[in-house]
Amino acid sequence: MGRGYTIFDTSVGRCGIVWSDAGIIGVQLPEAREIETRRRMFRQFPETRELAPPPNAESAIDTIVMMLRGRPADFTDVSLDMAGITPFNQRVYDYIRRIPRSETREPGEIAASLHATGAFYSVAQALAKNPLPLIVPCHRVLAANGIEKASPNRGAISQRRLLSLEGAGAQTGMTLFDALLAVDRPRATH
Repeated sequence: MGRGYTIFDTSVGRCGIVWSDAGIIGVQLPEAREIETRRRMFRQFPETRELAPPPNAESAIDTIVMMLRGRPADFTDVSLDMAGITPFNQRVYDYIRRIPRSETREPGEIAASLHATGAFYSVAQALAKNPLPLIVPCHRVLAANGIEKASPNRGAISQRRLLSLEGAGAQTGMTLFDALLAVDRPRATH
């Protein structure tokens, strides 16, 4: 079958999902317009073509739709294809997938849990490269200084909104997603 993608409706806009024979390889959160969502997906996954989703992708889509409606979502039965992801980033993503709904962590805490103290920036870089938002819920990681690049899959929905959908209390300070948006946002010219 190879790699395929589809665009689907959610309560926050049209999302995209990309899969291979081995599992899900990417999720694109909605941009302001569907054409922008498609463009961002094609930049990251140019070898895909639009297809009807296989059962694994259908399961992921159903779970994403539930999650974006504020309902508990469990992606443990969704197969992922992490063949193109570095071993360290895979460890970070595995850790993040175990963060309970409505809870948050900090990059330094993740690095320490992975017995990689001093890898704070490596954790932050892994978060910035996360191709699987929601399935790998990087919105549950709080802001850190030194973030240089926003995730290519971040879309237009804010991290605060995702956390509020999960029932997380008001966050103090800037979230990691907010920091990534601030870095990625073009500056106004006079």
